[in-house]
Parts: sequence; C-alpha cells; structure tokens
Amino acid sequence: MKPIQMVDLVGQYQKIKPEVDAALQRVLDSTAFINGPEVKEFEKELGAYLGVKHVIGCANGTDALQIAMMALGLKPGDEVITASFTFVATVEVVALLGVVPVFADVLPGTFNLDPADIARKITPKTRAIVPVHLFGQTADMEAIMRIAEEHGLHVIEDNAQAIGADYTFADGTKKKSGAIGHIASTSFFPSKNLGGYGDGGALFTNDDALAKKLRRVCNHGSDVRYFHEVVGVNSRLDSMQAAILRVKLEHLDTYSAARNAAAAFYDKAFAGLENIIVPQRSASSTHVFHQYTLRVTGGHRDGLKQHLEAHGVPAMIYYPVSCHQQNAYKSVRFPEGSLPVTEQLICEVLSLPMSTELDNEQLTHITNTVKGYFNQ
Repeated sequence: MKPIQMVDLVGQYQKIKPEVDAALQRVLDSTAFINGPEVKEFEKELGAYLGVKHVIGCANGTDALQIAMMALGLKPGDEVITASFTFVATVEVVALLGVVPVFADVLPGTFNLDPADIARKITPKTRAIVPVHLFGQTADMEAIMRIAEEHGLHVIEDNAQAIGADYTFADGTKKKSGAIGHIASTSFFPSKNLGGYGDGGALFTNDDALAKKLRRVCNHGSDVRYFHEVVGVNSRLDSMQAAILRVKLEHLDTYSAARNAAAAFYDKAFAGLENIIVPQRSASSTHVFHQYTLRVTGGHRDGLKQHLEAHGVPAMIYYPVSCHQQNAYKSVRFPEGSLPVTEQLICEVLSLPMSTELDNEQLTHITNTVKGYFNQ
C-alpha cells in the first residue's frame, strides 16, 4: 500500500505532469511573469466556470479577504459578522483593518454559519457578513442574503474551501459557491481543491463598480500607473500559478467527483458506528469535500487521532481552538460559553485523509483502523 497522506499532491501532479510542464514552459518562454496572458486567460476561464462577470487574481486568499473589505470602504469601528469556527485568516483581516469581528455560532451538522444567530448579532454598526463555506459546502446563502438585504449589509463569501460546489435556491435556481454574495474570495494554496504550486488567491463579483475598486486596491490603489486614487496594496497572482491553475481548473469537476467517491466510501464504512457522526450534507448545497470531517463523541477524538497516526493514517483537527478563544481575538463580548456549538465542535472534530488520489486499499486501511479503535 502506498503511504497515506492528508493530500497527495505528488500523485496528483504525476497524472497531469505533461500539461503542467507545458504550461510552465509557456510562461518561461514568454517571460511575462506578472499580469501576463496566463493570468488574464485564467481569470476569464474561472469566471466562465463560476458564472461570474469578474475574477480578479491576487497574491493569496488572506489578501483577497482584506482587499474585499477595503473595496467596500469598511472603517475602524465598523462590525463584520463571521464565524469563530474557521481558519484565523477570516478574522485576522477584519482586525487588521480596525474593524470589529462579531462572532456568530455555526450549525452542528454543516459547521456553517447559523443564519438565526447572524440575525441576532446585527447592530447599528454592522456593515458586512462573511460566511465561510467550511470544508466544502456552501452556507445557507439564501437566508444570509435575505438578512443582508433587510439590513442593507454586504456579503463577502469566504470560498477558500468550497470552490466548485453548487447552491440551489428555493425556486430551483442554481449558482456556484462564490457567485452569490456581493464579493467572494478564494485561496489557491496548494492543498485546496483548486490549488496552485505556491500562494495565490482571487476575488469574484458580478458588480462592475466593485470589480473596478477591487482591481484598484490590488494595484497600489491605482488605475493608471503612478496615479494613486486610494490607499491600496500590492497583491497579484503570478503568471506561473495562473498557468498551473488553468490546467487544474479543467480537472476540477473530476477532482470533486473523486473526493465524493472517497466520502461515500467513508460514509458506508462508518454507518451505525457509535461515537462517529459522519459529515452532514446540506439540503441546498453539493459538497466538494475539501475536508472529510467527522464528529467523534464520547471523549474519543484525541484517542482516535493517536490510534490512527500509530497505524500510518494521518488525521488533523480543523480547528483545535476557535477564533474567539484565541489570545489575539479574545473579547469580553464573547466569553466562554457564548458560542456553544462552536465550543463543542472544537472538542469533537477530526478530519481524515481526503485526496483525489486515494485508492480502495488506502480507504479500506483508514476505515478499518477507525473501526479497530472502537473494537479494542
């Protein structure tokens, strides 16, 4: 059996090596390393895939979130509602701008923001909502957009983990994750479902005016070279990453199907297993399984993790400490116990290997090892 990894980037690269190598050679031959043709073509192709008018490449997913907030003109003292059960980047950029992060709880099944708690957290200072499409499926965007419209708020989708997922509205209309809010951001970190071979990110919007602002902020606050309209940043997607991403975009749906097949294998193996809760599928969103995240109840999570690792199966805890409990973001406004679902999940979640390259032998070993822990 091949060694099991959380994400098998080597195996994935080997399958597309000729395409990737040819794409990189095109960039080397052109020497157009910054904002070259590959970047422009990738933006067009990703926009067509997502069904959005504008895709703006940038240096990484964290920058994308910050640029979105800068383009919306958020000011110190404004409030942004987001999840505490997320990677810290979502909250980090809020705090860096002097904006106040306001944490809403998540739903115990999907791990995504609870619209009812979002509504409870709105104040006169609220300016935006940042739903994080965690682990591969879209938050309840119809409810979130309705709340935003009622209160005159902007919605920034953090789509770093769910690119390719489809959201279905009550009337049957479908949209891709990242194509629903006023702005969306994503990351092309190598382990992402659509990942490059270095850092990279992008922003999406259907709003022409917002697209112009986003591009301006990315480019030192400038529309015309050496003339700066606003304070901006230097954040660009380089041509080599764009060339690689163009190749991988063509395979994204195949990758999603492979991840779903692995998830179905896990589901079947764990059916009826006490102390294991498999990932809930949202009624309104497909799942692209950036992570396959179990809830392990009865205090068994850490013991199971150690057992897996002792048998050659990596496992990760996403996330061991919620943002509102991090020293950098603690606030009297969110004391211990203020987000009960979030605080329960951080004691229970465990992510198993999830990769486009997992084979049946590896999946059998992983699932047998999980079941073996409970049959000791």
